[in-house]
Amino acid sequence: MSDDDGGAGGDIELTAGSLRVGKGLVPAEYAGLIEKAAADCDAGLSAAVLAAQIAQESGFNPRAQSWEYRKDPATGKRVKRPLAKGIAQFIDGTWASSGIDGNGDGKKDVWDPEDAIPSQGLMMCKLLKTAKKHPEYRGSPIELALAGYNAGWGRVEQYRGVPPREFADGQTYNYVQTIMANVSRLTAPDTSGDPETSGGWGLPVKAPLGTPYHQAGGMWSSGYHTGIDFVASTGSTVRAIGPGKVVTAGPGGPYGNQVVIRHADGMYSQYAHMSKIKTSVGATVEGGTVIGLSGATGNVSGPHLHLEIRTGPEYGTDISPLSYMRKKGIRI
Repeated sequence: MSDDDGGAGGDIELTAGSLRVGKGLVPAEYAGLIEKAAADCDAGLSAAVLAAQIAQESGFNPRAQSWEYRKDPATGKRVKRPLAKGIAQFIDGTWASSGIDGNGDGKKDVWDPEDAIPSQGLMMCKLLKTAKKHPEYRGSPIELALAGYNAGWGRVEQYRGVPPREFADGQTYNYVQTIMANVSRLTAPDTSGDPETSGGWGLPVKAPLGTPYHQAGGMWSSGYHTGIDFVASTGSTVRAIGPGKVVTAGPGGPYGNQVVIRHADGMYSQYAHMSKIKTSVGATVEGGTVIGLSGATGNVSGPHLHLEIRTGPEYGTDISPLSYMRKKGIRI
């Protein structure tokens, strides 16, 4: 697990609501490259995911080198050979097929972050798009993409999801877990508008839990449940789970009336199927602020509140809500 000191001076500098820059965070010289690589992807790739991935791969070291030991067929001796190279840790075969000339200087150089980081972003974008075509696989699309980057998409297909701990002594499984755990740490607050207010964290509604996260089923277009449900009757008060800024408030297709809130750690909470919305886009909320009433709008079989936690504002970036909420001190 990597917790590199990075290469920027000072404690924390904020970029445009995307990455946290500074010692122990994202080195300033790479933040822009990472943010652009994420922005160039039209599949909802998070800059913080790329940053957490680089932190895990190389500790933001552009000269990082990993090695493998293989038996020389001619001598029978074990020989040390270079394996993965550079800040994004490409192996030669993958770089030959996926490396690009990111800075337009006429060559693609695995040791040059201006080439390696855009190449990483492009490869992750393709993997994320592929992952979204397989909702039946175990894991969220971004987790599947990370597993494909680490072990190859063939292994994801083989295990129909993120390879288990038993595969390669847990290398890929732990790789995915570590990166997802570091996403919020490397995400900057949104400083583009009014600052987020302080406020505690709590449950969104007074109701028992219903359908769990990742339950499989044909009633969901993804093939599995992307959040958790609270069995709340129509008209129950729905509250923001924590402080943040409302980025979506209105009809959401199968989600019915929905609200999406961006929190200071860069994560998003989504509240769906509400009968009435009592907030608006741009509103600053505290934990406990009333944002609507539960209901049965959209694709539902009965009234309830559907809650998702996401690394991005849109569908397909979900993570486990219970794990996130418990880390925020919410008893559930």
